[in-house]
Amino acid sequence: MRSFFLPLLVVAWKDIRLELRTRELVTSILVFALLAVIIFTFAFDPTPERVALVMPGTVWVAFTFAGTLGFNRSFMLEKDRGSLEGLLLCPVTRDVIYLGKLLGVFLFMSLVELLLLPVFSALLNFPLLDLRLIAVALLATLGFAGVGTLFSAIAVNTRSREIMLPILLLPVAVPVVIAAVEATGALLEGASFGEVRRWWQLLLAYDVVFLVVSAFLFGFALEE
Repeated sequence: MRSFFLPLLVVAWKDIRLELRTRELVTSILVFALLAVIIFTFAFDPTPERVALVMPGTVWVAFTFAGTLGFNRSFMLEKDRGSLEGLLLCPVTRDVIYLGKLLGVFLFMSLVELLLLPVFSALLNFPLLDLRLIAVALLATLGFAGVGTLFSAIAVNTRSREIMLPILLLPVAVPVVIAAVEATGALLEGASFGEVRRWWQLLLAYDVVFLVVSAFLFGFALEE
């Protein structure tokens, strides 16, 4: 067990240290998501009725496109500096590398969401400390980061990697984005847990299935 989790944490810590030096990944996600929500906020008057109707889509569109930008930066830095080949030479299985990269990306996206929640709460006037909304955000972020990490490894070896990643990622990520939007909207309208159970179940099923499949395919993606 130690031989599995220790290398995983080392890979994640490497990405965290790199981000602490460059601050490129978190900054790009943060700025893009913030600008997107501010633009949407000025496009409509955020009354309580409109917030429940528009806010879920606004926030998750911002997170989705900002996260896609962040995925590109995650592997691009290693590819351009030649450190990706060194990572592949480490005496660990490919699924350990995948889970380590996923953990780093998930932490970065969660940090951005944590920083932006107070801003969104002030701009869009929605409850900040609703644990159900936080749980939806974590589940959706995990699923989105899971497939994003896999497709980033595929796209980084292509010439048009900035264009290729959204083309590959977004169609696969549609179920998790839809579930997150629907669950968020229902919770803002005062729905009970039972009324949003199917969206919780969809998020959980998506996370489990795609994390397993992505961990299995990650090695083939890197070798290509």
